[in-house]
Amino acid sequence: MRVTDLASHFDLSLNAVSKHIKVLEAAGLVSRLKEWREHVIRAELAPLTEIDHWFKQLRWVWDARLEQLEKILTQGENENDDPTE
Repeated sequence: MRVTDLASHFDLSLNAVSKHIKVLEAAGLVSRLKEWREHVIRAELAPLTEIDHWFKQLRWVWDARLEQLEKILTQGENENDDPTE
């Protein structure tokens, strides 16, 4: 997508969008191709695929921790219940 077309979707100046794109370029998440005066931006999804794979490997840890947190919170609710009500 051209930078100007991309910028039209946001309530930011073209300069601000360009700065954001430079950060994404530095991270390897987008690439820029110059066609005459136009700059065309392409999403580079391979790094995101690697991150997704990494998160999948850790998902069981978060699931276990969230289950434990739910147990603790549920026990706390049960302890606070007034038996006279």
